[in-house]
Amino acid sequence: MIYIIGIGPGDKDGLTIEALDALKECEIISGYEKYVELVKKFLPEKFFLAYPMRSEIERCRHALKISQKDGKKIALISSGDAGVYGMAGLMLEAAKGTGEDIKIIPGVTAANSAASILGAPLMNDYVTISLSDLLTSWELIEKRLTAACEGDFVICLYNPASRHRTENFKRACEILLRYKSPETPCGYVRNIKREGQEAEIMTLEEIKDCGKIDMLCTVIIGNSQTYILDGKLITSRGYKENIV
Repeated sequence: MIYIIGIGPGDKDGLTIEALDALKECEIISGYEKYVELVKKFLPEKFFLAYPMRSEIERCRHALKISQKDGKKIALISSGDAGVYGMAGLMLEAAKGTGEDIKIIPGVTAANSAASILGAPLMNDYVTISLSDLLTSWELIEKRLTAACEGDFVICLYNPASRHRTENFKRACEILLRYKSPETPCGYVRNIKREGQEAEIMTLEEIKDCGKIDMLCTVIIGNSQTYILDGKLITSRGYKENIV
């Protein structure tokens, strides 16, 4: 049996009850080394398999072997939700034709967690776009950014920058500025619900050059209905009557 589990932001309080119960049931917990370290803090008695970045296919193959040959229950973990830029799809593909019993346990996404810290910026239609061009071409990412602007969506950016992708976030903001006002409210959260959490609200023009955006950040770019109230981002739902 393989459980594909979204662990949310990574702390115990951010887990769903279903996710925590599934982790407790499994004999082995497998995942990216940084996520493994987060789970070890509250389930130290478990046996863990920790992998480096970009070892996703190896994780899936090893999980299949453990489940089918050793007959053990194994959890394959992802931060946020395993079905959002996580391990769920890859594991289902890897298990094709094996008859393996796979159960997917949802988790709180980075978009939802970041939004709760910044205020309520996802109150209307929004999209999530990853700026990682490891598996998706930059040309296609640009098309998605442009389409999101044309639809006036709030945009949640995953994987905005890394040591090897230092310019992608700035390039993305430059595309957004072709369609959005430089004063568009935005915000980012680093280390969501973890030690060292940091959050800041600013304009689109400011966030483009703020220099603080990295792989530990989730960025939310407002739409034409997003505004700042008492230091919080809010995107209007469009109610006809004013609440105040």
